[in-house]
Amino acid sequence: MENTIEEFLNYLREVKKTSANTEASYRRDLTKLVKYLSMQGVDDITKATTVNIQSYVLYLEKNDFAAATVSRNIASIKSLFHYLFKEGRIQEDISEKLRAPKIEKKLPEVLTTEEVNRLLDQPRGGSLKEIRDRAMLELLYATGIRVSELIGLNVNDVNLQVGYIIIRDAHKERVVPFGAPAKRALVEYLRNARVQLLSDTTSDVLFANCQGQPMSRQGFWKIVKYYAKKAGITSDITPHTLRHSFAAHLVENGADLRSVQEMLGHSDISTTQIYANMTQNKIREVYVKNFPRG
Repeated sequence: MENTIEEFLNYLREVKKTSANTEASYRRDLTKLVKYLSMQGVDDITKATTVNIQSYVLYLEKNDFAAATVSRNIASIKSLFHYLFKEGRIQEDISEKLRAPKIEKKLPEVLTTEEVNRLLDQPRGGSLKEIRDRAMLELLYATGIRVSELIGLNVNDVNLQVGYIIIRDAHKERVVPFGAPAKRALVEYLRNARVQLLSDTTSDVLFANCQGQPMSRQGFWKIVKYYAKKAGITSDITPHTLRHSFAAHLVENGADLRSVQEMLGHSDISTTQIYANMTQNKIREVYVKNFPRG
C-alpha cells in the first residue's frame, strides 16, 4: 500500500504541482489510513471497500479528532481514490459517499488598532536587530501576507518607489501595496542594517537573522511574541494574528471584499467573507450596547 501512496504523492508533486506542505499533509493523513486498513486485514488499498473507509472515518470521530482534522482526512482520502479511479486502478470511487462533518467556524483573533500601534512601536531603538524587526512587523501588518511569504521575500520583490511587493508561488503571483510607515522602515533597514546582518552579502534574501542566515518561521514567531509581551498584549498572538488584523481593519474601514481577497491571496472569496461577518457582529454589538431600545 505504501507504494501506491508514494505514486499518488508523486502525481501531486509532478502533475498537480502541490506545495511541500500540502504533500506532507497528504502523507500524514494517508499513512494513518494505511495503518488502519492493515489492522483490518486489508493489504492492498485498491481492495478497500466503502465499509472500510467509512469505518475509518467513524474511528477518527470516536477518538475525538477535531472536526477540521476529520474533514482534512476525508479530503485526502477522496483525492487518493479519485486518482486511483482516474488511473483505472479501481472500478468505482468508493470515497464519493463520504461526507465531511460540519465545522463550526471560529472568528479569527484580531488586535485592536491601538494594540497594533503599541506592538509596532516596540522596536524603537537603533540596533541592527531592532531596525530589522521594525521593518518586518511594519511590512507584515501593512500587507497582510503570510509569514512564509514574508521570510521568503527577496530584495527584488520590493518596489520602494511605487510602494508594493510581489508575492510569488508555484502557480501565480500577486502585487500587494504598502504605505508610508512600512516604506520608511524598509528604507532604513535596507540602508543601515541588511548588509551588516547578512553573512553572504551577495544573497538576494530580504530579511536575515542575527547569524546572517535567512529568517525562519520560528525565528520570526519569537520576535512577535517578544514584542507583544513588551507591548503589554496579553492575548496569545502569532504572526498570523497580524494578517487577520490587517484584513479585519481594512474591511472595517470600508474596503471591498474582492480587493481584500486579492491582497490576501485567497482563492475563494468565502474565506475572505469571515472578515465582513466580524464587522457585522461588531456593529450589532455596538447597536445593542448603545441604542436605548436595542
